[in-house]
Amino acid sequence: MAGKPGTSNDLDPLRGHKYCLLISFRRSGEPVPTPVWFGLAGGRAYFNTRERNARVKRIRRNPHVRVGPCTFRGRPLGPLAEGSARLVPPAKEELAEGALRSNYGLLRRAYYATFGGRGEPTVYVEVAAAGALV
Repeated sequence: MAGKPGTSNDLDPLRGHKYCLLISFRRSGEPVPTPVWFGLAGGRAYFNTRERNARVKRIRRNPHVRVGPCTFRGRPLGPLAEGSARLVPPAKEELAEGALRSNYGLLRRAYYATFGGRGEPTVYVEVAAAGALV
């Protein structure tokens, strides 16, 4: 499914789900599917990841992504949407964090209190569906 074009025009299929299948692309064009925690705000999806993560490198090189709901192991649960990803500027990081908190609440706080503070810098990534790009 990762190699097929998205069929959704927006990010609505993500509503009510806890995991988002993010598909970014290698230099060769090969799709790389990864399940991520996400939040929705203003018609966009946000996720947080380590700054030196390979998916961040792929997004910096090629912002084209596909996203859709999935299980925690990455099995798709609905239609994928074509989109564009970008690193969130510092001025919007609070919005991105709020979106994530609204989807996970105390679970996210407990996870990051236990596993999250490893000293590596993190970044927020914003995904807009191709139909929503202006």
